[in-house]
Amino acid sequence: MSEGQKFQLGTVGALSLSVVSSVSIVICNKALISTLGFTFATTLTSWHLLVTFCSLHMALWMKLFEHKPFDARAVMGFGILNGISIGLLNLSLGFNSVGFYQMTKLAIIPCTVLLETLFFRKQFSRSIQLSLTILLMGVGIATVTDLQLNVLGSILSLLAVLTTCVAQIVSLAEVPLLIAI
Repeated sequence: MSEGQKFQLGTVGALSLSVVSSVSIVICNKALISTLGFTFATTLTSWHLLVTFCSLHMALWMKLFEHKPFDARAVMGFGILNGISIGLLNLSLGFNSVGFYQMTKLAIIPCTVLLETLFFRKQFSRSIQLSLTILLMGVGIATVTDLQLNVLGSILSLLAVLTTCVAQIVSLAEVPLLIAI
C-alpha cells in the first residue's frame, strides 16, 4: 500500500470515528437529559471537557503528538468560549429534539461563513455558496417540519450557533480573544 493510500485510509478512519463518536455522544446526552431526567447540563459539559482533557494528556504521554508553545491568554479565552458553546449546545439538546439539535449543528457552517464575510470580507467560491444554499434549504425544511420546536430551545440553539461560530473563527484566525482573565 502506498503512502498516499495509507493517508487516505487513516483520514477516512478518523472521520468515521469522529462521526460515530459524535452521534453516540448526542444520543447518550439526549437519553440522559430527556429520558433519565438528568437536568445538570453544566455538569454534563464539565464531564465532556474532563474526558477531553484526560484523553489529550494520555495521547501526549503516548507521544501521539508533541507539545508546542502557545499564547496562554488566547487559549484560555478560546477555552472559555468553547466551554460556553458546548454548554449551550447541551442545553439546546435538553429543550429540543435530536433532529433540531443536529440542524443546529449544521447551521454552524453557513453562519461561520456569513460572519467571516461580514466582518473579515472573506470571499467564498460559487461552488461553496451553492453547497451552503442547498444545506440551508435542508436545514430550513427540517426545522419547519420539526414538531418539537419551542422558543427557549430555539434561543439556546441560536446562542449555541453564535458562540460556536465565534470560537471557530477565533481559533482559525488566531486572533487573541479580549477577555479579562
